[in-house]
Amino acid sequence: MKKREKIFDLYWYFAAERQNIFYKKLNGEESPWTDDLILQEYKFCNSYRASDRVSQYLIKNVIYNGKKYSDEDMIFRIILFKIFNKESTWDYLIEKLGDVTLSNFSFKKYCDILESARNEGLKIYTDAYMSCANKAFGFDKKHENHIALLEKMFIKDRMQDKIINSKSMEEAFNIIKDYELIGNFMAYQLVTDINYSEVTDFSEREFTVAGPGSERGIKKCFIDLEGMSKEDIIKWMCDHQEEEFKRLGIDFKTLGGRHLQYIDCQNLFCELDKYCRQAVPELKSNRTKIKKKYVPKSGKIEYMYPPKWNIKLL
Repeated sequence: MKKREKIFDLYWYFAAERQNIFYKKLNGEESPWTDDLILQEYKFCNSYRASDRVSQYLIKNVIYNGKKYSDEDMIFRIILFKIFNKESTWDYLIEKLGDVTLSNFSFKKYCDILESARNEGLKIYTDAYMSCANKAFGFDKKHENHIALLEKMFIKDRMQDKIINSKSMEEAFNIIKDYELIGNFMAYQLVTDINYSEVTDFSEREFTVAGPGSERGIKKCFIDLEGMSKEDIIKWMCDHQEEEFKRLGIDFKTLGGRHLQYIDCQNLFCELDKYCRQAVPELKSNRTKIKKKYVPKSGKIEYMYPPKWNIKLL
């Protein structure tokens, strides 16, 4: 692989500086948490995917909320949440249903609740990424097609049984990606989120998929992949992280001893693409602006990670 050395080094700088910001905020330090003007002005995801606000909501409210759920209910809850990927949508469903399980699922009931939310002026989908919106199941409304997808997955096909019996992350990924409205990137996100639960325990350094943003970041970082796939590049970055931080003299603060995983290195390429739009604007892609400015959110996040990771931050 032939690197653009400046951008390649920026990848490691960004990962470390964004993680420094995470820890400074966690420790209650006053802003600004960095001297980097780009990181001060614009919104960037955390270096670790599981530390992002929506992932934290998923972990604390959907997966580890203090209640016991069957494996099939847990998979259903996670996929339902991630299709919309919006905390307020989940809160609305809980308010109307009491809880979310397969026992209270019906196509009409869930569609009616989501339609009520829309009629009340609530936005039910995230802006973070575009969920596929075609009429794959014959309905005019996006949410109706997604609820029909859930019905096919969990009621007609009992996909949950196949996920529970999967022997690898890639096997589970292939089961999910075969469904309408689910592309490779979405399937990878879903299998990663399922793996936060106790249903599966796949290594996050077993399998990866490069999303569109990650592909743009890789293109900026490398002049020539010399036969390597984009997934090979992500794995290489993850496998060589310690020596690269050492080479640059960067003291990277891991997540309580947990090193970056493939999903994190994949996401970091996406964030690098965004960062370069301001830092190195001459490296053009089909995205030229960073859409979101950083706006502080009220309330401190009490971080929680899957107990099987044994993360201790402080």
